Amino acid sequence: MSITQQYLLDTYRARRLGEPAPPAPGSHDWQLVRELGDYQAFRAVVAGRPARGRLRAALSRRLSARRPRPGC
Repeated sequence: MSITQQYLLDTYRARRLGEPAPPAPGSHDWQLVRELGDYQAFRAVVAGRPARGRLRAALSRRLSARRPRPGC
């Protein structure tokens, strides 16, 4: 059975039982890839290595927001 056939079967069952339809296959793939990268960056920080990517950018934004800017 292919993934499309399984999705159609699950959608049919959900409709008959009055439940919400399952998400389409592949609709959350990019979110999963992003979360995997964030998890790897988190593990790097816990292990004592520097973070890279989105997590590092978020941390640097947070830290720079806390520092008072000179002359402001």
